[in-house]
Amino acid sequence: MPDPGPAGGRRAAQVARLIEADIIRRNWPLGESLGSEAHLQEQYGVSRSVLREAVRLVEHHQVARMRRGPGGGLIVTTPDAAPATRAMVIYLEYVGTTIDELFDARLLLEPLAAGLAAERVDEAEITALRTALAATAEQPERGELHITLAEAAGNPVLALFVEVLTRLTARYARGTGAPTAEARRGLRADHGAIVEAVAAGDVTRAKTLTEDHVRAVTEWLRAQPRRGGHRVAEPAAAARGKRAESVAAAIHEDIAADGWRTGTVFGGEGDLLQRYGVSRSILREAVRLLEYHTVARMRRGPGGGLIVTEPQPEAAVDTIALYLDYRRPSRADLSLVREAIEVDNVAAVVARRDDPDVAAFLARRHDVPPQGVPVDDPRAAGWTDLEFHAELADLAGNRVLDIFLRIIVELFGRHWTPTMHPMPGAADATEMYRAHGRIIEAIRDGDDSMAKHRSRRHLEALSTWWV
Repeated sequence: MPDPGPAGGRRAAQVARLIEADIIRRNWPLGESLGSEAHLQEQYGVSRSVLREAVRLVEHHQVARMRRGPGGGLIVTTPDAAPATRAMVIYLEYVGTTIDELFDARLLLEPLAAGLAAERVDEAEITALRTALAATAEQPERGELHITLAEAAGNPVLALFVEVLTRLTARYARGTGAPTAEARRGLRADHGAIVEAVAAGDVTRAKTLTEDHVRAVTEWLRAQPRRGGHRVAEPAAAARGKRAESVAAAIHEDIAADGWRTGTVFGGEGDLLQRYGVSRSILREAVRLLEYHTVARMRRGPGGGLIVTEPQPEAAVDTIALYLDYRRPSRADLSLVREAIEVDNVAAVVARRDDPDVAAFLARRHDVPPQGVPVDDPRAAGWTDLEFHAELADLAGNRVLDIFLRIIVELFGRHWTPTMHPMPGAADATEMYRAHGRIIEAIRDGDDSMAKHRSRRHLEALSTWWV
């Protein structure tokens, strides 16, 4: 098949997003065909090569697959979390997420998940937790139990975020020495106690044990010497994927192990074909996936080759948001996780209020609309509010929680509608700005408890703005 080239690759990514948006619009009709290859070419006005590249991206996200023959076409499938978590891990690894950022995020979200699981767990989920506990007895450091526990919380947003944190922790841990027998016994004991607290419905004990466990793991990892290099095996779900996805994962690992030297040539096409032992078509498909995640891009001609690029958060945000669209989180699911992150951000900004950037933010007026923003435009007021919270997240300084919040905002934005009844009016917008001012006042005063209280009340009031 002819290579569609850079312009064709960009067009393929656009078509892939259109296909995915159509699947969402049609309420994810599992098992249905979106049409034959010829039909889709006509529908999107593209060549066969561009459509096939688009289909590969859609298949990479595991939202549809092309079935050949009579009765075939692009069939809508059940997506898997692996591409979403991988996209997020790529970005967070590149930006140099620190162990403190990672474990502060875990300390915020995992006890929340454990408490929710204890409130709602049923007998089938208790059995699943105990089965997962037994399955991880030999290697409790892998963290799979944490993912099962988060799923038992019944909040798909929280569950996916915990999975991302678990994968990042596992990758960090693989850069250290193997746990001792004593350390493994401690992990098993912690896991067992948490599972039994959840099974007993003891919310307070489940949360406390989880907090203690996260702190213990953090201290243990901080004490471990780091080994050079960090090429690691992919999660099982990813390893079972197509050959091109495995090659893309291997190239990504090698780029990371090489220090992620952006702008340099990682290798020419011939060199890469030999190094990874694949056909040209497989390599080019793998390169398309790397380009989609902005890990690298192929430059043709003299001096060309696979150029290492700077990963951008958009690919990770889009991939996660797509998967969560399928999981259909409720507004309550989104609001719960958003509130936890936002309130934690406010507390972090209080602690950093003497930092010059924070001080400059606090010195501005936030109790009135920015210049040029009409007070009676609910959409403008809504986006102004998002910008306010985005600045707080940036100043809080935790890049993991920052991008998690961006995902939540993206999901809110996808489902926002201007046809709400009743619509927020000028009085609502005025109160929103006043709330911003009161939060800033508490931060400026160093009043951690009041800043948290005002942030919670503000978010509760805003809940009527989003559907």
